[in-house]
Amino acid sequence: MYPKNTWYVACTPDEIEAKPLGRQICGEKIVFYRGEGGKVAAVEDFCPHRGAPLSLGFVRDGQLVCGYHGLTMGCEGKPVSMPGQRVRGFPCIRSYAVVERYGFIWVWPGDQALADPAQIHHLEWADNPEWAYGGGLYHINCEYRLMIDNLMDLTHETYVHASSIGQKEIDEAPVQTRVEGDQVITSRYMENIMAPPFWRAALRGNGLADDVPVDRWQICRFTPPSHVMIEVGVAHAGKGGYDADPRYKASSIVVDFITPETETSHWYFWGMARNFKPDDEELTATIRSGQGNIFAEDRDILEQQQANILRHPERKLLMLNIDAGGVQSRRILDQWLRREQEQGQGQEQERRA
Repeated sequence: MYPKNTWYVACTPDEIEAKPLGRQICGEKIVFYRGEGGKVAAVEDFCPHRGAPLSLGFVRDGQLVCGYHGLTMGCEGKPVSMPGQRVRGFPCIRSYAVVERYGFIWVWPGDQALADPAQIHHLEWADNPEWAYGGGLYHINCEYRLMIDNLMDLTHETYVHASSIGQKEIDEAPVQTRVEGDQVITSRYMENIMAPPFWRAALRGNGLADDVPVDRWQICRFTPPSHVMIEVGVAHAGKGGYDADPRYKASSIVVDFITPETETSHWYFWGMARNFKPDDEELTATIRSGQGNIFAEDRDILEQQQANILRHPERKLLMLNIDAGGVQSRRILDQWLRREQEQGQGQEQERRA
C-alpha cells in the first residue's frame, strides 16, 4: 500500500555516526552506514554468508564488516574479503540509491535504476541561514496513511491537543481544500482570537505581546509519497494575518516526513522550521520539547486507532467535509501505486520478450 519508486527520509546523519543503522523501510530491511570518504551507503541488511543482519557489525576503512564472522562488504553489496576465506565468488546483496541532503538521509526503496536525486523536493528552510530547525523521530505503530489523514485535518487539535495548540475556534473556522497537480492543500484561517498556550509562548519567544487578540492560520500541504509541510502561525490581530509584517507575527513550518515501515507501522520524522531568531538555540530546544509532547499525543491516539481498525476490519470509516484533505491525498497515492504497478508489469513484459 505504499509506493517504492520514490524518495523517503530514512534517517538523520547522527544515527549512523557511531555504527551502522538497521531500519526497515517499505518492507525492505536496509542497513545504512558511512562508506569510503564518509559517503552514505545503503545495502540489504543480510549477510550473504550465514544471513546475519549486517547492521550488527561495524565499519572499518569505509567498508561494512559483518559482526558474525567478519565478512567485509563493499558499498555496492559485493563481498570483498573474509579472514582466511575466499569470498569473491559470493553473490552480491542488493544495494539502494541513497542521498544525504537537507540534514536527512534519503533512500529509494524501489528500482535503483529509476532513482533521480532531482526528484527530492527543495526545502528552502533547510538551505537558508535565516531559518532554524529542530525536530525528532518517533516510531509509530499505525499505517502511514492514518498519519497523513491526521496532519491534513487539524480539527483534532481542539481535542487531542487541548492544553497546547487546541482551541474551539478551530472547529468553528471553515476549512478549504484544493488540489494542485500532485499536491493537496488544506487551509484554515481564524481571526481576532486569543492564542493558545503554545503560540503564546512563540509570541513571547519572538519578543511580542502574548495577551492580545491574534489572527491564526494553518495551511497543510501534502506532497507524495508522504510528506506534509504545514504553515502555521499567529499575528497580532489587524496587522495582516498571514501576510503580516514579521515584526507582528510568529510563524513556522511544521515538518512531517512519514516513512512506511510495514503495512501497519511507520517512521515519523517531525520538526519545526522557523524564520525568527534562528540563532537562539534555547528557543529551538524549547519549541522542540513542546512539539515533541504534542506529537506524542498524536502517536498515542493513532496507535489505538490502528488497533481498533485491525480488530474491526469489516467496518468502513466515515468521511466528512473536514476529511477532504486526507481523502484527496489517498486518491493521489492510489494513482501513484497504479502507475508503479503498470510500470512494473511493462518491465516484466519486456524481460519476457
